[in-house]
Amino acid sequence: MGRTYIVEEAVGQYLSNINLQGKAFVSGLLIGQCSSQKDYVILATRTPPKEEQNENLKHQQKAKLDNLDEEWATEHANQVSRMLPGGLLVLGVFIITTLEMGNDFQNALRRLVFAMEKSMNKRRLWNFTEEEVSERVTLHVCSSTKKIFCRTYDIHDPKSSAKPADWKYQNGLSTSWLSLECTVHINIHIPLSTTSVSYTLEKNTKNGLVRWAKQIENGVYLINGQVKDEDCDLLEGQKKSSRGNVQATSHCFDVKVLTHLLLNSDRRSTATVQICSGSVNLKGAVKCRAYIHSSKPKVKDAVQAMKRDILNTVADRCEILFEDLLLNEVPEKKVMSIKLRTFCVCYQYSNRMSKCNRYVIFCNYLYLSFITIWHLLLFLANDNFSVATPQKNV
Repeated sequence: MGRTYIVEEAVGQYLSNINLQGKAFVSGLLIGQCSSQKDYVILATRTPPKEEQNENLKHQQKAKLDNLDEEWATEHANQVSRMLPGGLLVLGVFIITTLEMGNDFQNALRRLVFAMEKSMNKRRLWNFTEEEVSERVTLHVCSSTKKIFCRTYDIHDPKSSAKPADWKYQNGLSTSWLSLECTVHINIHIPLSTTSVSYTLEKNTKNGLVRWAKQIENGVYLINGQVKDEDCDLLEGQKKSSRGNVQATSHCFDVKVLTHLLLNSDRRSTATVQICSGSVNLKGAVKCRAYIHSSKPKVKDAVQAMKRDILNTVADRCEILFEDLLLNEVPEKKVMSIKLRTFCVCYQYSNRMSKCNRYVIFCNYLYLSFITIWHLLLFLANDNFSVATPQKNV
């Protein structure tokens, strides 16, 4: 029996409202959360067409699904993944076609799923565990009959074949989800060794972040001031309603991270002398947020979601900085500010703004000068993060 996907009803409405407008197909991403029993899809977002595709609609009409632009769709997945808080992933892809194209989609979707996962995995400072779900979903919607065909592929097996999966809608899927928040103060010193002088600044920084990531992975996480056993229910000890269900309507857990030095207890600690040509320093306070479903959530799942949000937001902003440096000729600076992380309500599912805090909040990265433009959308900002560029040692 295949996996079951519980899907927010608004996702189905969103897919139904997409108009092909003469195009052979429209594709996009499915976003949600995995669990051992079933997966949850709370958002679908269409991949925007390239400008040249808009200018040549007739050519698009004759396009084959095998010509789906994997590079463009993969870049969309990378950009969207930056906007996701902890606990959320790009779970797969959807494609909407005409009836005549119905038998031509499977190979294109399979290649796309593996290409996107490979690209996103390169950017991560963490790895999936063996216990985690390794299946990703592909959804084919026929625009004429409105029929859907849901299949999954095992991303750990390049030769895996498609497996059928159940696609079930549910209203208000994420309204009872639990949120976790924490602020992490970082001060990362990354020496630039003379032996790695041939590496790019970005690669050297990434190597330094990998060492820091180990501290985050091995840290101690206090949830509401307490250390809890990882196999315990996250809601253990919470009040229950008259029906026996835990009241999770306003649950927001405060998380604190305690890190320690990377010392191996069974080895003697020794000092290391390293000849360096310069260094990079990352300093600031990072605001992090994660979400987890309310169906018997475990402490280990909540901690894992928070860990990954911490690692993702720091890595993403360093990556954005290097992209800006490549695109714009910036004069040499000793200290540069990195974009602020801003959290925004997803209005697709929040039609009752008085209860918007019960819904999953997404994020974006903006420079301070742009904050006023977005002030109506902001739910939370005010983290502070900067990087000192390489300086030669005196």
